[in-house]
Amino acid sequence: MATNALHTIFNQHEQELLTLWVDAQLGGTFRTDLMKESELREQSREFISLTRQALGRGDNYDIYSADWERVRDFLAETSQTRAFQGFTPTETAVFVLSLKDALFSLMQREAGKDPVGLLTQLTRAMRLLDALSLYTTEMFQKGRNEVIARQQQELLELSTPVVQLWRDILALPLIGTLDSSRTQIVMESLLQKIVETGAAIAIIDITGVPTVDTLVAQHLLKTVAAARLMGADCIISGIRPQIAQTIVHLGVDLSAVTTKSTLADAFVVALKRLGTTVEAEMQKIKR
Repeated sequence: MATNALHTIFNQHEQELLTLWVDAQLGGTFRTDLMKESELREQSREFISLTRQALGRGDNYDIYSADWERVRDFLAETSQTRAFQGFTPTETAVFVLSLKDALFSLMQREAGKDPVGLLTQLTRAMRLLDALSLYTTEMFQKGRNEVIARQQQELLELSTPVVQLWRDILALPLIGTLDSSRTQIVMESLLQKIVETGAAIAIIDITGVPTVDTLVAQHLLKTVAAARLMGADCIISGIRPQIAQTIVHLGVDLSAVTTKSTLADAFVVALKRLGTTVEAEMQKIKR
C-alpha cells in the first residue's frame, strides 16, 4: 500500500468519503434540534477539504505543525460554536471520530492484497483522528468556559441593579457576597447611573449581603468614595445588629458614612438632605 495512502483517499475519493461520513453522522445521534443538516454537511465538507490540503503538504501527521494550522483553526471555531449551541463534549468529539469507519472502508478497498500496508496506514490514520478529536475536545472546553464566564458576568450585572427611587435619589440593593470583581461592576453601574441621572444621593442597601468582613467593608468604602468623586453622597442601609457588631469588632471606621438599619429610613434621610419630605413630594404629585 502507498506511503501516502491517506492522502490518496482524501484526494481521489473526497466526495465518496464525505457521503459515507455524513450518512454515518446522520444515522447516529446527530442533534437535529441544535444544528441543521445543511450546516453539518458544510462543516464536514470543509473539514475533509482542509485535511486533504494538509496531507498534501507532505508526510506530516503532527497536527500542531504549520501544515495543520488551518485544520486547527477550523476545529477550534467549530468546537466553540458547538459549545455555544449546546452540544456535549462527547457529541462534539464524535464529529471527528465518526470519520474512522468511512476511512477504514475506503482504505481497506484501496489496500487490495497488502494487509501489512493496510495495518500500518490504518494505525497512522487512527492516531491522526484521535489527535484531532482530542484537540476538538480541548477547544470545546475552552468555548464552554467562555460561555460560563460570560453567563457569570451577565448574572453579576443583573444582580447589581441601580434603581432610581426618586428624583436625585438612587438605590443600589446588593444581594450575595461582595468580592473584588463584583465590587468593580457595582462601582461601574452606580457611577454610570449617577452620570445618566445627575443624582445627588445614592443609597447602598446591604440587607441581602449575608456577612460583612473587613474586605467587604473596604469594598463599600471604595464605592462610597467613587460616588462622592462623581458628586453624589452615599447612605448605607441594611445595617443589622449582627453586622453592626461585626463592624465594631473588626475596627472598621464607617463614621464618615451615614448608615441606617432599613432602606426606608435611608430614603427619609435622603429626602431631608434634599430639603423635602415624603409628604411634600406627594403634595407635588397631587398638584
